[in-house]
Amino acid sequence: MKILFTGGGTGGHLFPIIAIIRELKNSPVLKDKKIKIYFIGPNGKITQELLRKENVEMKAILAGKIRRYITPKSIIQNIIDLIFKIPIGFIQSFIFVRIISPDIVFSKGGYGAVPVNIVARALKIPLFLHESDMVPGKTTRLFAKTATIIFTSFQETKIDNVIPSKVLCVGNPIRSDLLSGNKEEGKKLFNLSGDKPVIFICGGSQGAKEMNELALTALPDLLKNFEIIHQCGLKNYEEAKVMADIIIKEQQLAKRYHLFDFLTEDEMKQAYKSAHLIISRAGSGAIFEIAATGKPSIIIPLPESSQDHQAKNANAYASTGATIIMEPKNPTPALLFSKIMLIFSQPEKLLAMSKAALGFAKPDAAKTIAEHLTKYLYPDALEK
Repeated sequence: MKILFTGGGTGGHLFPIIAIIRELKNSPVLKDKKIKIYFIGPNGKITQELLRKENVEMKAILAGKIRRYITPKSIIQNIIDLIFKIPIGFIQSFIFVRIISPDIVFSKGGYGAVPVNIVARALKIPLFLHESDMVPGKTTRLFAKTATIIFTSFQETKIDNVIPSKVLCVGNPIRSDLLSGNKEEGKKLFNLSGDKPVIFICGGSQGAKEMNELALTALPDLLKNFEIIHQCGLKNYEEAKVMADIIIKEQQLAKRYHLFDFLTEDEMKQAYKSAHLIISRAGSGAIFEIAATGKPSIIIPLPESSQDHQAKNANAYASTGATIIMEPKNPTPALLFSKIMLIFSQPEKLLAMSKAALGFAKPDAAKTIAEHLTKYLYPDALEK
C-alpha cells in the first residue's frame, strides 16, 4: 500500500504530518504490511531534513499562491505565481501522483497541497483532509465535499455542505517526543541558572518579527525577574541578536537571555519542559503543543493572518482559561511585562491555567488519524 502526504509551506503543515507518519510506523496492524510513504509539496531545507530522518521519499514541486494584500511586491509575486509556479506545480503534481499511484492521499492543507488535491480528485484517489484552524481555510472548503474524511482540530469548527459523519474532531497532531523533556537536561542545554522562572518565547518555524521586537524591547524589565529562552526564527536571528546586544546593558542580565534561530525537536522538548510560561503566536500547531505540555501561556495572534484565523484560534483556546490573549493591535513592552507579572503574582492562576491547558489538549490526535487511515486501508485487520 502507498500513502501520499501533501501540505505546505510552513512547519505548521509539516510537523503534524511527521507526527502521523510516526504513528503509522508504530502501528501494530501495519508492522507486517508493506507500506510505502511519500510526500509531495514545496521544497525547503527544513522539509528535506525532517522527511529524510523519517525515511520518507519526497517529491518537490513549485507551489504558488495568490496574495490578497496589494503592494507592488505582491502584485509581481502574484503574476510570477500565476504564470509560472502554479501551472508548473500542477504539471509536476500530476506526473508524480501518476508515478506513485497512491492508495490514499492525506492533505494537511496550505497552498502547497492544492495541486496534489486536484490531481487526487481527478484520479478518484481517496482524499483525507485535516483542518488546523477554527475557521476552515480555502483548501479545506474547496475539497471538503469530495473528501473521504475531514479531520478538524477545534470542536467548534464548522464545515459547510458536508455530511456531518464525514467530519471528525481529533485535535491537531503533535509529535509525542515533545512531551518527553527533562528539566535537568534542559538546564544544561540552555545553560539556565535555575534561580529564576523561565519564559519560553516561541515565534514558530517562520519566526514572528513583530513579536520578536516586542519581546526584545521588554528584555530590560523581563531579565530582572526571569530567564528567557527565545526562538526568533531563521530569518530574524541576526537582527534579533544585534537588538539584544544593544538593549541588554548588564552582563549579568545577558546571561539570562538565550537566543536561538531555530530549535530542533530535541531542543524544543527541553524548552517546553524548562518553561514556566510560554509566549507564542496563535497558530493551531503551537496552541496544541503548548496545551499538551500543560504550560500557562500568553498568546499574541498574528494580526494579518488569513480570515483572522489566529485570533479565532486564540479565542477558542482562551475560553478554557488556559491562556491570556494579548491583542496584536498596538501592544507595548510595558503591557506585556504587566501581564506576565500579574500571572506570576497569582500562583493559583498559574495552576488553573495549567489544568485548563491539559483539559483542552488532545495528545493522541496523530494516533487517532493514523488509526483511521489504517482502518480504511485494512478494514479486516483492525476487526481481528
